[in-house]
Amino acid sequence: MYPAEIVAPMAKDLTDYGFEPLKTPEEVSSVLDQTEGTVLVVVNSVCGCAAANARPGAKLSIQGGKKPNRIVTVFAGVDAQATAKAREYMLPYPPSSPSIALFKEGKLVHFLERHHIEGRSAEIIAANLEMAFDRYC
Repeated sequence: MYPAEIVAPMAKDLTDYGFEPLKTPEEVSSVLDQTEGTVLVVVNSVCGCAAANARPGAKLSIQGGKKPNRIVTVFAGVDAQATAKAREYMLPYPPSSPSIALFKEGKLVHFLERHHIEGRSAEIIAANLEMAFDRYC
């Protein structure tokens, strides 16, 4: 687990932008068990590719036209139980931090693993997510 004072600015990067933090397994289930609408889940991380690519890409993606009904985040290495619960919904994909998942009507429909994020610009990540939003939202 990382000290709260170190990760606070990293979490705030998304929550200040409207992403709802999910801190417990119950909060995760409450959101992802919904069978109506769409939910974007960002698995946040302390790594450089989360800072340079994943968080900026996720924030850019929701500025355009279509977007998910809800935008939420769990923080790997901080909220371990909430992150583990979210990852159950992301199966069959292995745990990946950072990662970004889109759910529609309670089903996983689009997923970006770390290897899709690492080394790609925020703009490329946003464009990928926007294509998924156009299709599913």
